[in-house]
Amino acid sequence: LSDDATGYGPVFEDQPVDTIYPEESPEAKITLSCRARANPPATYTWRLNSRNIDQDEDNHYTLVGGNLVISNPIKNKHVGKYTCKATNDYGAVVSREAAVQFGYLDFFSSEEREAVHVKEGQGAVLLCAPPPHYPDELSFRWILNEFPVFIPLDKRRFISQTTGNLFISKVDSSDSGNYSCFVSSASIAKSVFSKFIPLVPLAEPFPEWTESISSTERDISSDYTMSCEASGKPKPHVHWLKNGYSFRGLTFEDSGMYQCRAENRHGVVYADAELRVIACAPTFEHNPVKRRILGAKNGRVVLECRPKAAPKASLSWTKGSELLFNSSRMLIWEDGSLEILNVTRADEGRYTCFAENDRGKANSTGFLSITEATKITLAPSNVDVTAGESASMQCAASHDSTLDITFVWTMDGRSIDFDRDGSHYERNPNGGSSGELIIKNTQLKHSGRYTCTAQTPVDNVSASADLVVRGPPGPPGGVRVEEIRNKSVRLIWSRGADNHSPISKYTVQCRDSFSQEDWRDATTSPPDVEGNAETAMVVDLFPWTEYEFRVIATNTLGTGDPSSPSPKVTTLEAVPVVAPSDIGGGGGTSKELTITWTPVQPQYYYGRNFGYIIAFKPHDVYDWMKVTVVDPEAKHYVHKDSSIPASTEFQVKVKAFNIKGEGPYSLTAVIYSAQDVPSEAPTSVEARALSATEAIVWWLPVTQHTVEGYQVRYWRKVEDREASSQRVVVSSRENQTRLENMRPNSPYLIEVRAYNAAGYGPPSHHFQIYTKKAPPSRPPKIISKKLKGTSVNIAWEHVEPLANESTIDGYKVLYRKAGLSTGILYTTGKRSIDLPMPRDGDCVVEVRAHSEGGDGAVAQVRISGKHQSKPLHQPYMTVDSSKDPPPILYDCRLH
Repeated sequence: LSDDATGYGPVFEDQPVDTIYPEESPEAKITLSCRARANPPATYTWRLNSRNIDQDEDNHYTLVGGNLVISNPIKNKHVGKYTCKATNDYGAVVSREAAVQFGYLDFFSSEEREAVHVKEGQGAVLLCAPPPHYPDELSFRWILNEFPVFIPLDKRRFISQTTGNLFISKVDSSDSGNYSCFVSSASIAKSVFSKFIPLVPLAEPFPEWTESISSTERDISSDYTMSCEASGKPKPHVHWLKNGYSFRGLTFEDSGMYQCRAENRHGVVYADAELRVIACAPTFEHNPVKRRILGAKNGRVVLECRPKAAPKASLSWTKGSELLFNSSRMLIWEDGSLEILNVTRADEGRYTCFAENDRGKANSTGFLSITEATKITLAPSNVDVTAGESASMQCAASHDSTLDITFVWTMDGRSIDFDRDGSHYERNPNGGSSGELIIKNTQLKHSGRYTCTAQTPVDNVSASADLVVRGPPGPPGGVRVEEIRNKSVRLIWSRGADNHSPISKYTVQCRDSFSQEDWRDATTSPPDVEGNAETAMVVDLFPWTEYEFRVIATNTLGTGDPSSPSPKVTTLEAVPVVAPSDIGGGGGTSKELTITWTPVQPQYYYGRNFGYIIAFKPHDVYDWMKVTVVDPEAKHYVHKDSSIPASTEFQVKVKAFNIKGEGPYSLTAVIYSAQDVPSEAPTSVEARALSATEAIVWWLPVTQHTVEGYQVRYWRKVEDREASSQRVVVSSRENQTRLENMRPNSPYLIEVRAYNAAGYGPPSHHFQIYTKKAPPSRPPKIISKKLKGTSVNIAWEHVEPLANESTIDGYKVLYRKAGLSTGILYTTGKRSIDLPMPRDGDCVVEVRAHSEGGDGAVAQVRISGKHQSKPLHQPYMTVDSSKDPPPILYDCRLH
């Protein structure tokens, strides 16, 4: 064929697609499409789950053009994966696989749904529980009271399109009603709805007291207000069961039980409490002034005075005999506490608080001692370390020698727990006035402001310093892809933490859907991505390939963790650039040209509709013939043409194509069309029988150079059929072979014929032979075993062959060590033999008759060994039958 020839192989124009057949479909048929462009027109066959469809076996199937029609489909019979095959004289193509499934949506259960009771203001969930169905994709709506009233969706109401459940937040009385879940399957155009579910909002009999009364003691003559407030729907009315709830100047008569009542149409709620009015002279019995008060020099001291008194007592303070008044350094608070600022040693002394009301007087005394102020003598300094190193924060303080001192460390205001974080934080083991903090194996998380607080029972003082832990950068964030092209994309990210060391560079990595390996470094433009960049072009990508990307930052201290992967993107399609490799072929049956190649790997498809264009021509012809193969995984193409001469040289080249265009051709390869079968038969075939079961055959070789070998067939002339003959195959370098497994005393016919890849040539003339009679079936009978010095004599009776057995030619004797299968073999025409005694161990002697038909049955005898001084180091020896064994000492050991 030439380029303008009209013939070409099938190319699909319409292929089957996945189909969901509604079980209740009124049409009652499924149609799977298949149509191919071909010249001559294609014929079509279909397969279900890799099994050929036979329309005669299943009358549900009909072929309309290339389309497969399934009438009255049955679920358990016709579900599965279908493929269409289009064939013409130029070849065959197989369609994509199409799944046929049966879609269904069952009805909801007929059982009544339980009512849902929920308090007003609370949330409610109404469960849909859709019935069994296929496929999974369903849509959900809810009916309120009657069809087709569907509830609107708003901020209070939400329907999950995964479960179908209805969520209502803050239920109110307007939500009362009957709800039904309405389920639709778009794939099979069917909808069903559930039994109605009553929703009953519950109004609280009162949702409660927002402010209530409680039992209390109050001083006589003081003011007091009792307060009750309640909330509810409708708003409740609140009133008191004892008149009044606000008092001016309490008296003993105001003591008693008080109760308030809140009421609306749903019910009543009560609250009650006891008011006890008390009167007493001042007393410090339960709360005296602290006997010893400590104050730090130049610090602030507060002396508390809290006597019990009703009505409230008036309070005053003295130091020794001096009455104290408010001043710039001293202040008597409203509750009677005395505050002294900037205390000195002169402020030490006895301080007395006096309390008086109309019922009496009382006083209480304490002694104020002034201690030396605590001071930081060695403050922590700022520290800058690399992650993994250790850091030290100094802290020392002077303090009053009469007081104990402790050091408390915080980091960014949080107290350090030395027990829990002991693997990183450690105190100075010397203790005392030193509060040094050691941070071991610093991590990035340890960066922060550290504060040392020196603390005594009287005062405390603090000092702070910053710890900077430098390390590799943190992961970049927000990696995304823009400007997607066929071999490049633009990558954008956000800077991560530099962890106190400037980012010097970024590394971009990618991962595609084809490679089995993990992340690999991507090629960028420019090749080096600087540390101040937040975008890069990624180049040298494969077209039509799914990728995801990530970014890693590096600084002088190392490389950080990678970012989270970008969303997956697919590069654009492009013309393929890789051609199939290993173009070859040849052979096959007569009148064929077989072309083979190694398919292109999927990452080089570069686009949809990938396939191959095969060009070929005889070496002496100008025009190329071309065919298209649409299977991207195809490995060969067979061109059939009755006019192709045998063993003709062809030039072949193959290129790839996809939806974007055609790629380059491969290198041109030279192949040969298929050979013809040999036309000559071997001559001068001859054979002869070797035994009852074996023969040898030879012939003159065939002169044709296309012969690859020979086949020899042989069969019994009468009993066997030629079709069930035995066969032996040999290479063309040989012209003889051995025939085995033959029957004794039988006529055999033998033929030879040459063959090559195209088939077998004509057979030779038949050659007839007779196999020998069978060897003796009975073993010799061993009649004696006599010791003769260093030898042993073994004797046996003569074996008489049966009528259909071969005449005895002599005997074979195998002398071997017990447990071994090889030894020394003797042949003799006599009926006895002298054998050397074994040196040690046991030996076995096997005796059998020998004839032209082969060796007869075996007789055995065992010989117990005796020590010999001169061993034989030969594994095997055959002895002439006309002579006695050689006069040397043997043992049966094999070395």
